Amino acid sequence: MRLTDMHTYSVLPDDINPLCVPRHVAVIMDGNGRWANQRGLPRIAGHRQGARVLKDLLCCCKDWGIGALTAYAFSTENWRRPTTEVDFLMVLFEKMLKKELMAMHKEGVRVRFIGDLSALSPALQREMSRAVEETANNTAIDFNVAVNYGSRSEIATACQQIAQKVEKGDMAASDVTEHTIAEHLYTRGSDPDLLIRTSGEQRLSNFLLWQLAYTEMVFTNAFWPDFDRAQFHQTLLTYQARDRRFGNAKDAISLQKAEEKTALTA
Repeated sequence: MRLTDMHTYSVLPDDINPLCVPRHVAVIMDGNGRWANQRGLPRIAGHRQGARVLKDLLCCCKDWGIGALTAYAFSTENWRRPTTEVDFLMVLFEKMLKKELMAMHKEGVRVRFIGDLSALSPALQREMSRAVEETANNTAIDFNVAVNYGSRSEIATACQQIAQKVEKGDMAASDVTEHTIAEHLYTRGSDPDLLIRTSGEQRLSNFLLWQLAYTEMVFTNAFWPDFDRAQFHQTLLTYQARDRRFGNAKDAISLQKAEEKTALTA
């Protein structure tokens, strides 16, 4: 991120309608390794730069009035990567938490982690718990970090929890609704309005499969370490040009709004 870019984009750009800003943005941060390879650098250099970009995007979302950012940091499938890379990522997570927690707390960031954290080292789990506890009452922006996360596993776990309640007689099978399932997911019913995936890939990779049902998706060819505020600005322009109907016909929405306006003036 160039300093000039950060200054230029310190406030919401004039061509972005503040009423059309997504409330919740999710990102699949792809291309760190390829970014490093293109520069003759080790893959870990890409992950370091990617962490810096994520930090600035979090600040940008807060500056621009976006209420939540969810980042896909490490998937259940990422354990298949070389051990040295996995070990580096785990150390990077721990170091970033120790280094950035005070600053995030001061900025009003509420930190949460989604995924099966039991597979992580005790030291990393302690840092995560500390971050969650210390920022629990912050309200400026929610920062959800998906670590050892897999959406299919998340949905299966939610179904198991609901089934146990039905077996115990705490609820009837007929009481299970979409809302019930959503409330048993890690995200507790908070669905993203916008998903961004970098590096040219156009798939979800087992990320928020339930939560993305009506999410607008933008895929960019930029590698994640190159994704700056200027590119985020262009992504938001694309987003606000979308016609979000949530399954309704456009003329039906117009009619509904007209009827609501008539009712208010009657």
